[in-house]
Amino acid sequence: MMDTGSICSIEGVTAAGIKEGKFGLALIRADGNAAGVFTTNRVSAAPVELMRQQIRKGRLEAVIANSGCANAYTGKRGYNDAVTMTGIAGEALGVDPARVGIASTGVIGRYLDIPLITRQCRHIAKKLTASPDAESAAAQAIMTTDTFPKHALVRTESFSVAGICKGSGMIAPNMGTMLAFIYTDAEVSAGKLKKALKLATQRSFNRVVVDGDTSTNDIALCTATGRAGKVSYTEFCTALETCCRSLAIQIARDGEGATKLLEVSVKGAPDEEEAAVVARTVIESPLVKTAVYGEDPNWGRVIAAAGRAGVAFDPEEVSLWIGDGSTEHPLVTRGRIIANLKQAKDAMHGKKVVFTLDLAAGRGEATAWGCDLTEKYVEINGKYTT
Repeated sequence: MMDTGSICSIEGVTAAGIKEGKFGLALIRADGNAAGVFTTNRVSAAPVELMRQQIRKGRLEAVIANSGCANAYTGKRGYNDAVTMTGIAGEALGVDPARVGIASTGVIGRYLDIPLITRQCRHIAKKLTASPDAESAAAQAIMTTDTFPKHALVRTESFSVAGICKGSGMIAPNMGTMLAFIYTDAEVSAGKLKKALKLATQRSFNRVVVDGDTSTNDIALCTATGRAGKVSYTEFCTALETCCRSLAIQIARDGEGATKLLEVSVKGAPDEEEAAVVARTVIESPLVKTAVYGEDPNWGRVIAAAGRAGVAFDPEEVSLWIGDGSTEHPLVTRGRIIANLKQAKDAMHGKKVVFTLDLAAGRGEATAWGCDLTEKYVEINGKYTT
């Protein structure tokens, strides 16, 4: 079940963080088997390149993450700075730098301020605790344009899974400008952890679209402390997916300049992946997103976006509904237009707009999340570095 609290509720996890203007640093200490997933952007940041090597060993003892500088497109110096950063954390925490996870977020094409990171790390390394305040400080330290810190905790009778993440803009399928640090007290091997995290990511983080841009810095790391002992792997996979989905929805809700959460559920697709393709295509459509912002029930844009997704279905068999998460109204039934535009517009007045699309072409189902597109998004990104 979803609960309050987060990573510091997991036995064996401590955290700390500091934020100084745009520049923040978070430290999380937890020893255990680990796995990671990363951006698919060909231009991947130095910490991503380093972590792809580090995570092959399947174990982490700590994570260091900075905000304010992405350390992306910084060449050999950037990679060496990432290595230096793991060394700074390793020295401060007394752990092997090869077992330190690293992540960065911020402006691309700028070098890390190593003296600043060194000072911040030494300062907060002394403050590592398992308290809610420490966790909150870590979550806030990694924020950039986020408007609130993001936490999730799933408890079962025998174990828990929890995470913190950041993400607000440059969010697209194949992950986005997001950092996620997930922890569990379940005993899970590194191999099984990798498999579970990959599937959970496909069904959560990879189904979020804010603006359609895939970042250079995406990292999601999961560490299993094993303190709760062996558990059902199937139950663990379900809990991990639930945790990741909660974090993903929080990212969508906090999209840059957003006023509404947009959810698109597709069913009746040939298979799950094709359902996900349609859902993501609708979610990332600027025409759909602006209509949602303007509370304009121009539902034809949803049908049109689905039609260009490259998935086979008969347009004359499609059904579509609109809702606010608690109630829904039919717009199209098996190709027949039955839309009540007043009801449709009323359903768009709240903070959440849901489209449900039945392609009548199979049993595949998937849901994607995003947000509306507003003038505020242009304002934020038109002056991001200045």
